[in-house]
Amino acid sequence: MKFRFWQHGNVVYLFERECSVQRRHQKLIEEAPSPVVSPEMRKAMGECAVMVGKSCNYYGAGTVEFIVDEKLDFYFLEMNTRLQVEHPVTELITGIDLVKEQIRVAQGEALSFKQEDLQIHGHAIEIRVCAEDPRNNFLPDIGKLLTYQIPKGVGIRVDDGVEEGMTIPIYYDPMLAKLITYGKDRQEAIERMLRAIAEYQITGIETTLSFCTFALQHEQFISGKFDTNFIKNYFSPEMLTPTDYSKEAEISAMLASLLWENKAKQSTNLPTQTAQGQSSNWKKNRL
Repeated sequence: MKFRFWQHGNVVYLFERECSVQRRHQKLIEEAPSPVVSPEMRKAMGECAVMVGKSCNYYGAGTVEFIVDEKLDFYFLEMNTRLQVEHPVTELITGIDLVKEQIRVAQGEALSFKQEDLQIHGHAIEIRVCAEDPRNNFLPDIGKLLTYQIPKGVGIRVDDGVEEGMTIPIYYDPMLAKLITYGKDRQEAIERMLRAIAEYQITGIETTLSFCTFALQHEQFISGKFDTNFIKNYFSPEMLTPTDYSKEAEISAMLASLLWENKAKQSTNLPTQTAQGQSSNWKKNRL
């Protein structure tokens, strides 16, 4: 996948993203750079993406998608004329703020960089945190976010739009957030992602976090030898540990009991009217 901009005769590509781990042809895990793309292949794909942009006088941010066969021959698939969900991984390995550049280009300004200025630094991985149940064919899950605590730390980025206590309905896209990690290499990015997923606390609904943990630890993913049939070939629901809400229910019950007990104590301690026509202690205290 390539990003490029067209303005003032300039078209550049910002390298590739690997997006083969999908369900229902929708991506779940994206990374940059791809573990199977060589420098020569990267250059050839990038130049093809540039030709696509130039051929239609394209203006702005966009993405050219390619499919790659077992011989590593690549073929044009489509062009998305927009900034895509997985753009943070490109931002992290290039240091380019794509949203900012897109706005600058839309305002008629020239690009602030040239192709020769661009280099790949480190490795980035993004997972889509979706309100879906991996144990039930990734069907959407709805409910209230009883707990929602995001991970933090070096090399961790979360782009989200939800908060604890919100209700997740069935009417919209199931994606809750994007969790992105960055490392000096692919191994460090994977390790940071696994830690970030473990620290991501979401209860009340099922999410794709458990599947992403499974995928990131799978030997085929680690080796880079995977394709769009990853779920079909390597995943089955019984591979995931069932969600255990018993501890959560126990803690909730204890908190409810304490709150009720505290409320009852406050009620018994409230001053009352002692006799008809006399002021209560509460009123006296206020005076």
